[in-house]
Amino acid sequence: MITAIVLIKTSVDRIPEIAEAIAALDSVSEVFSVTGTHDLIAMVRVASHDDLADVIPGRISKIPGVEATDTHVAFRTYSQHDLEAAFNIGLDG
Repeated sequence: MITAIVLIKTSVDRIPEIAEAIAALDSVSEVFSVTGTHDLIAMVRVASHDDLADVIPGRISKIPGVEATDTHVAFRTYSQHDLEAAFNIGLDG
């Protein structure tokens, strides 16, 4: 599974509608409305790198109101849930 973090600039007056349209896409797991230089951050999870082209420039960028995207592909994923599970191996309780 490949995870991409997509930073998205949008038409400011349509952020909620654009976020909902992006969140409705199959490969998008979450969309965050954020402060800063970008308006939205989307988490995209796909099976292959080729699928990223289908989702990001192929679908996200074509949603009316999306002005620009900046994509970052994750090498590894670290989460608190994974760390807790590792520390609990072999413990009763």
